[in-house]
Amino acid sequence: MKPITYHPIGIIRTQYTQTGEMPIQAALAENSMMAVAELNDTFSEGLTDLDGFSHIILVYHFHKAAAPALMQKPFLDDAKHGIFSIRSPHRPNPIGISIVELVKVEGNNVYFNHADMLDETPLLDIKPFVPVFDHRDASRCGWIEHALLNNDRLKGSETNETN
Repeated sequence: MKPITYHPIGIIRTQYTQTGEMPIQAALAENSMMAVAELNDTFSEGLTDLDGFSHIILVYHFHKAAAPALMQKPFLDDAKHGIFSIRSPHRPNPIGISIVELVKVEGNNVYFNHADMLDETPLLDIKPFVPVFDHRDASRCGWIEHALLNNDRLKGSETNETN
């Protein structure tokens, strides 16, 4: 296959400068401060009408990710799992996605809550979250289902200590 090249459309500014400070998922980032995605001026017009959505999907590059490994031990379990069954940033293509709450759009800045990414994360894309298109009732969650029921790491802790 031919290589694929993407260029950031902006940068994400958050309160997190170290991976150990971050929540493990945006849904668990209730104590995060408001963050901002600063788009390059070239893309400002593309933000037209985004403010009509309550949530957006941010697509970004894990710029601090370590070398990928196909088997890794995730935060929620002590056993190793295949990279495509976990959400580690240390992937063959270190791309992250987060569903966040849109607060406001001002100029080329998109303000949002529930940040779970590092400060200065390169932003690749923004998509509106549309429940009728994006919501799925999960009937199976693989190994995570058991881990969530039996894992004390989520109780009283919302930060990721391993990534």
